Amino acid sequence: MKGFITIGLLILSNVFMTLAWYGHLKFKEWKWFEGAGLVAIVFISWGLALFEYFFQVPANRIGFRENGGPFSLMQLKVIQEVITLVVFVGFSLLFFKGESFKWNHAVGFCFLVLAVYFIFKK
Repeated sequence: MKGFITIGLLILSNVFMTLAWYGHLKFKEWKWFEGAGLVAIVFISWGLALFEYFFQVPANRIGFRENGGPFSLMQLKVIQEVITLVVFVGFSLLFFKGESFKWNHAVGFCFLVLAVYFIFKK
């Protein structure tokens, strides 16, 4: 159960992280952000990133083996990276219509899945 909670929290964390890191690139399309300067955008993104930490820190604490969770530190990191890329691809395809998912991206993801396999191998 802790594994599922950890992964769910990591997904939520990565949604906020992706919005903070890349969502601001679409702000110019929204009327109420079009005049915002770089400093304002940084603070808005920082505010979004705060919510990332509300999910990321508990996910790592719950999921970490030494806190009674099912994952080692390396496993937590690899899970987080794969989730980050999956969330990012979904985000970029939904919000950035000019971006595409190509064969080399699929190959890269296959290597990441292999990384997960090897990290979890005893």
